[in-house]
Amino acid sequence: MRYILSILLQLAAINGIAQTTVAVYIKDKKTKEPLTGALLRITNTNTGAAADVNGLAIINNVPSGRFPVSCSMVGYEAYTDTISAKGDTVMILLEPSDEEMEELVVSSTRSSRTIQDIATRVELIGGEELDEKANMKPGDIRMLLSESTGIQTLQTSATSGNSNIRIEGLDGRYTQILKDGFPLYNGFAGGLGLLQTPPLNLKRVEVIKGASSTLYGGGAIAGLINLISKTPGFDRELKFVANVTSAGGMDVDGYYGKRNKQTGFTVYAAYNANKPYDPSGYGFTAIPQFNRYSINPRLFIYPSEKTDIVLGVNANFEDRQGGDIRYLLGERDSSHAYFENNKTQRINSELSVTHRFSTTASLTVKNTFGYFNRIIDAPAYTFDGYQNSSFSEVSYANHQEKTEWIAGINLTSDAFKERQLTSTPLRDYSITTYGVFVQNTYNITSRFIMETGLRTDYVSSYGAAILPRISFLYKVNSSLSSRLGGGLGYKTPTIFTEESERIIYKNVLPVNKDYNSLEHSYGANWDVNYKTTIAHGQVGISLNQLLFYTQLQSPLVLEPIGLGAYRFYNLGGVIEAKGAETNIKVSYKHFKLFLGYTYTHSHLHTGNFFRETPLTPRHHTNSVLMYEVENKWKLGLEAYYYSPQFLNDGSFSHDYWLCGFMAERIWKNISVYINFENFLDSRQTRYDPIYTGSMVNPQFKDIYAPLDGFVVNGGIKVRL
Repeated sequence: MRYILSILLQLAAINGIAQTTVAVYIKDKKTKEPLTGALLRITNTNTGAAADVNGLAIINNVPSGRFPVSCSMVGYEAYTDTISAKGDTVMILLEPSDEEMEELVVSSTRSSRTIQDIATRVELIGGEELDEKANMKPGDIRMLLSESTGIQTLQTSATSGNSNIRIEGLDGRYTQILKDGFPLYNGFAGGLGLLQTPPLNLKRVEVIKGASSTLYGGGAIAGLINLISKTPGFDRELKFVANVTSAGGMDVDGYYGKRNKQTGFTVYAAYNANKPYDPSGYGFTAIPQFNRYSINPRLFIYPSEKTDIVLGVNANFEDRQGGDIRYLLGERDSSHAYFENNKTQRINSELSVTHRFSTTASLTVKNTFGYFNRIIDAPAYTFDGYQNSSFSEVSYANHQEKTEWIAGINLTSDAFKERQLTSTPLRDYSITTYGVFVQNTYNITSRFIMETGLRTDYVSSYGAAILPRISFLYKVNSSLSSRLGGGLGYKTPTIFTEESERIIYKNVLPVNKDYNSLEHSYGANWDVNYKTTIAHGQVGISLNQLLFYTQLQSPLVLEPIGLGAYRFYNLGGVIEAKGAETNIKVSYKHFKLFLGYTYTHSHLHTGNFFRETPLTPRHHTNSVLMYEVENKWKLGLEAYYYSPQFLNDGSFSHDYWLCGFMAERIWKNISVYINFENFLDSRQTRYDPIYTGSMVNPQFKDIYAPLDGFVVNGGIKVRL
């Protein structure tokens, strides 16, 4: 027995000697910062560990000797090697992935830096998410934007469906919408902009929340949305989408892109249509009847390795008819005579020339000219006008490793002409803005980055606006970072607001420089971002918490002045919008879960009087669960909650949920999809009437919830 016990003790000692612990520090090869969450794994086994906040990954009970390991982290090249388990600490340096980083270079900041190294907080909606949202609404981008945290799409017309967008509780006119850095949807042209912008030819969407006027001039008070178009690659891209809906809608879209050595070409074309649709039986269109044709060809010229030239045209033409559905179906009589027709023509040119003097210095020249014509017909009323706008800019950029300078000058013109068809004075105006700006990004340390900017605009008839801006980025480690920023903004007064759009500009008096002035603002936001992995790297977690505040001084409001007329006034008070956004993303194998919550408190404050900003939900949640098997399946379940909203008549709306389910089956060159949108059938007409008065002369109420209810759509995508 004594000999047996001795043998067992010797075997245990030998086994203890044969087992050891491996400790590996995993760091960024360039910055030497620890990579929290990086996954270390013994090759071809399930044995592994995730790095802690110091970048240390420890694997216990490893056999002595040399063995192969692999190391991986999102945004870095995969690493494989053979290491020896001798009890010493090993260092692994991961190389940043050039391909991944290139994809995350943000255009809207005017910087060449990647999203990890810019102090401005930017949200990216990438190509994969754009493709998923196109299954739900291939004709326009309303759903794509409205389902993002902190963004609300607001319908301004009960019958024609005209919509606008709000960021952080502020009216749509305080959000600037760009297309490839060009302002295309301002003033009169913004009324139907969201309805006439399809997602198929977009590469990504960039959203900056908060003051951005230093970068892009007046109007970017609540933030900006930059729609980035696809560019041609050496591999041909040819794609078609055909979609039909249970509400009588049809969409046919096509995109082509191809580059040769010195030239490239993309073209997008679409036809979108809908029959008049009324699921409620109220008698008015929840979805109007419309036909729209769109085309967007772009030519890319590369005369040398240092010069890029882009020429493009964006055009669409639409007839949109809403109102009494029996009137639209041809059953017209004295009791069914209400209608609202919108006929629009939109044409924009694009020219961009970029010349690189070296690997760090470049000069860019941009120009766009836009023409927008819109005719609104209603019973005994017609509004007919057109807008000519232009934007020209020359900018110089110098990108060094530690510091970056961007400076430029631009000229913006906006002229509106109205055809006199009523006794209301003409609302014509012509505004020219001269701007000069400079921006600097400086790495104070490898972890602390500061971005400063200054713009001065001179607005004809309204004077100068000086707009400073500052932002900071602090990277605690590879997993934890924080951004703090703020700046000033302004908005030039025009008659084109949500309030005037709601009454189709009827009896709205012109803005007058003698008693109207620029609206000024200041704002700031602060966020914290954390990402990590758990369960040996199988579960990825990303958290973002944002706090925001904006104060708008001398806000422009529309007030009745008697005899049915309305006039714009700059109030002596302020509008304050403050709140918080929470975003959580969890990924596990084929599953992705997105959770978001927005708290918004926006109110008008004049003296001792406080009034809630109408049509702004105090609480809004969004949740999306996706299941995706690459190149095979996509399944998505969504749920969105909107709390009661204060309305213009002093009452509060009903709260409601929006839920949807989408499924797509993918093959090599073709995929089919079906989408069940709003399957709980949440409709405002189920809670409240949408109008008062008679059907011949209706007075429409605020629209706070969908009118179309449960809609099924499905289609086919072809890739050749």
